[in-house]
Amino acid sequence: MIEQKLDVVDTRAAALASDPKGGFPAQEQEPPGWTSKMNPVPDHGEETYRGSGKLAGLKALITGGDSGIGRAVAIAYAREGADVALSYLEAEQDDAEDTASWVEKAGRTCVLLPGDIRDEQVARQVARDAVDKLGGLDILVNNAGIQWARRENGLADLTTEQMDSIFKTNLYAMFWITQEVLPALKAGSSIINVSSIQAYDPSEALIDYAATKAAINNFTVNLAQQVGEQGVRVNAVAPGPIWTPLQPATKGGDAMPEFGADTPLGRPGQPSELAGAFVFLASPRDASYVSGTVLGVTGGKPVF
Repeated sequence: MIEQKLDVVDTRAAALASDPKGGFPAQEQEPPGWTSKMNPVPDHGEETYRGSGKLAGLKALITGGDSGIGRAVAIAYAREGADVALSYLEAEQDDAEDTASWVEKAGRTCVLLPGDIRDEQVARQVARDAVDKLGGLDILVNNAGIQWARRENGLADLTTEQMDSIFKTNLYAMFWITQEVLPALKAGSSIINVSSIQAYDPSEALIDYAATKAAINNFTVNLAQQVGEQGVRVNAVAPGPIWTPLQPATKGGDAMPEFGADTPLGRPGQPSELAGAFVFLASPRDASYVSGTVLGVTGGKPVF
């Protein structure tokens, strides 16, 4: 066991070796961004995550499951014994198929559900299809999100169209999908939302994104109160700066060398470093008395 843990640490350290103090080469992508074009490619736990049956026989829907945090969660859930459905944009099909291959290598089923969940009917259909094709649902991970660094005139230049994109992706879709799956959930089921350090320490350039993440925290606590009597737990994970396609696709390339350097640990996190938090919160055994909580994985930045 000790040797196995050392192997995991060594492999993850190698993935961070390009600059252990944070930052990556300057680079940009067109939204929504693709994993294969990143330098370096993020660590999603492909070679590091070891399962132990914590989610055996469970079924999970992960929005934004094609890449980044969603991919890391999908891999971890599959190796813990869960079948997985992935929601993602059609433009991200290649990333989604790559994620599905890792789920299937773990011996689990992976259902692919492309579609733009900013559209209410699409979002609700994705939720219904996940329940139908998985034969039920035990875990919902509301991970899909988008941000855009607005560096020029901030709020003054923010358009309704831009707000609609951020708020519908990060908030509306979460409401719609959660509403749709609630009847399928039962005692022991888990809803996990993805907040952000931005809910606590908002960046000037992310005014609309940060607002949605603060709202997600409140949604998490409110919903936990509503469904607690049913035995359904609702929690959130608040990541700090994490190396995902969202970064080079939504920020200027000159921001990448300093990305994550302002954390107490001095570097950005890898998606694989969040997987354990999502597994813990999904586990009906390990987190059986945890609800209405936001768990920070921030590199040392405070979430209070």
